[in-house]
Amino acid sequence: MQPAQGQSSGQVHTCQTIFPVHATHRGELSAGQLLKWIDTTACLAAEKHAGVSCVTASVDDIQFEETARVGQIIIIKAKVNRAFTTSMEVGVKVTVQDILTSVQKLISVAFSTYIVRPVGDEKVNLKPVKLKSPQDHLEHSLAIERRRIRLDHEHVFETLMQESNMEDCHCDNVSDTEEDTISTDLTHVQSIELVLPPHANHHGNTFGGQIMAWMETVATISASRLCHSYPILKSVDMFKFRGPSTVGDRLVFKAIVNNTFQKSVEVGVRVEAYNCEEWTTGQARHINSAFLIFNAVNDKGELLIFPRVKPTTKDGLRRYHGAIARRRIRLARKYILSNKEDTPSSDLWDRSNQTYLSFSNVATLTVLATKCGWEITSTLDNIKIFTHEESNILTVKVEMQVRIPSNLAFFLLSDFRLRRQWDKHYLDPYIIAVRSVTLTSVPPSPNYCRNEILCAGFLIHSDGNNSCKVSYFNHVTSGVLPYLAANLTGSSKSIEDTASACIRFLQMDSSRIYSILF
Repeated sequence: MQPAQGQSSGQVHTCQTIFPVHATHRGELSAGQLLKWIDTTACLAAEKHAGVSCVTASVDDIQFEETARVGQIIIIKAKVNRAFTTSMEVGVKVTVQDILTSVQKLISVAFSTYIVRPVGDEKVNLKPVKLKSPQDHLEHSLAIERRRIRLDHEHVFETLMQESNMEDCHCDNVSDTEEDTISTDLTHVQSIELVLPPHANHHGNTFGGQIMAWMETVATISASRLCHSYPILKSVDMFKFRGPSTVGDRLVFKAIVNNTFQKSVEVGVRVEAYNCEEWTTGQARHINSAFLIFNAVNDKGELLIFPRVKPTTKDGLRRYHGAIARRRIRLARKYILSNKEDTPSSDLWDRSNQTYLSFSNVATLTVLATKCGWEITSTLDNIKIFTHEESNILTVKVEMQVRIPSNLAFFLLSDFRLRRQWDKHYLDPYIIAVRSVTLTSVPPSPNYCRNEILCAGFLIHSDGNNSCKVSYFNHVTSGVLPYLAANLTGSSKSIEDTASACIRFLQMDSSRIYSILF
């Protein structure tokens, strides 16, 4: 089949009508069914490019933005973004179309990796992808970054796990004294499926999408035991296929809640396969693992807060900390690979709008500090780093415990001429709070580059006569992202180092403070 005009040779479009058999009890498209359709379409795109059979190696970066209902049309577009030697990345975009209004909405975006399965000993080297549009070039470039992140995932994860083992347990992590915590053992779910011919492809191997659908089912049940509601799948960290299963295999699915993060919960699923002989001896093959993230809503559509969980075993504690590490990696990966440009946020600064901008800065920063849902990502002595996500905006908070009065901390931090003494990243000689300002006295030039900031600033709370808590907030933009991404993945301590320098600056000897202020 020849590709349509302007269409890549590794591109496939499919449409599906949502019938009641595809839906949940609420009339919404089952996430498991959607995963099956995504895998089938992506595999067809991979095989169209390779010219030979392909199998699913992994599926990651799946985000679910909207829901679809019975009677609507699902449109799935899959395209090979980049081909490597024997593997390729396939990007999938899913939209829903309403038959009556013809309005389309984005439902999901996913990225899958497929490897070729040649016949016999034949070796296949995949041909490069033909790039025909600016979007093709963009996805081609991002594909190599996503591949690098996949290959580095295990190393980064182990680094973060070692870091979590070295950190002291604190109140924001596991606490045996919290009365409202729930044991993760109560969320354990196990299910068994027999692979039949309709579940397999023409080679007799189980469809990857079918396995993903079964995994989603047990994960949903596990999450529901924690929230006592109907969980909604929002994203999948990764489906990693470790080995094949064939018709006649017994597949055992084991799911359990690993950790909760305010309005989301991570459920881990492990899949083991047995043929007849292995079933008798109890010798399992570990063929798949995945981590699924759910939300839950009440009758009004409002997100529910998940209760805190408490691991009761050594393995449970490992999974608990593993969920925290994976969340840090997800945040870094999400914002590293985002191809959205920052919206310019500058306002021209002059005396006429000085009062308005100053009031807006303080008000916005105060509201930001009072928001719920801050999640701790790192602790180091008297420094804690938090992140907060809302409407695709990531904010970082660095909390520092300082042994000086709050009024003195205010004087030292409010004079931005002194900031270079402790912040090596600070270059601009003016204060930025809620937004950046454009100075007519400092016009843009090739030698002068300034990153705009949506919201940044300090809040200082007194803890007594001689101590205070200093919190620094910053909406993440392209200028801040490299430091935060490196910190989240454990490859840098730049944020902690800067916070430590800030504390040392604030706690300098009194004679030096007097000389600076007076």
